Amino acid sequence: MFKVKVWDGFVRSFHWLLVLSIAALYFSAEEGMIELHFVVGFFTLALISTRIIWGLFGSKTAKISVLLHSPKSVLASFAGKKTNEAGHSAPGSYMVLLFFILIIAQLVSGLMSSDGILTDGPLAQYVSSDTIDFANWLHHINFDILFYAIILHVVAIIAYKIKGKPLVKAMITGNKALATKSSEPETKSPWVAWVIFLLLLVLLMSTWGSEHLSYLLS
Repeated sequence: MFKVKVWDGFVRSFHWLLVLSIAALYFSAEEGMIELHFVVGFFTLALISTRIIWGLFGSKTAKISVLLHSPKSVLASFAGKKTNEAGHSAPGSYMVLLFFILIIAQLVSGLMSSDGILTDGPLAQYVSSDTIDFANWLHHINFDILFYAIILHVVAIIAYKIKGKPLVKAMITGNKALATKSSEPETKSPWVAWVIFLLLLVLLMSTWGSEHLSYLLS
């Protein structure tokens, strides 16, 4: 077996920062800390946007294209057929895509939400009242779906751990044991991804997030 670097620094950081962001979004919403909720939401928007961009030209294992597997590949994985995938397994890829869809839906609906009194998302002024009502509904129901998806993800991680596949360790160290070693590097230096993330974060915080950030810092 060969120890291969399969996850670059940005992908690993993205994973753990996203965990913290979702927890912070839930906590701030439950506690009525709406200013913090918006600031963390904009942080998460910059994070997921960078991940999508990095998925177009970043590391081999970070690309969106490698997440696209046929249902046959998923069934083969469930059947226990051994593979030598550097990145996500076929079922894991489906889970990643599901998380992308759910998180993007959560963020976009939040941008168009409104409580009808004091707090409006930055896009609420550009859409109809019916769209706002739909966004409010979606923002609540979608989080419930996201919550159950997270539970499923944790159960899958535990199941893989029992099978001798330490997914959490790989997402911390970036290394994975493979039967063969590719001549082409699986990862790229993540500095470009970090630059994109910082630029997006500054843009969002200095525009949509400026009022909320000023309130928190005052």
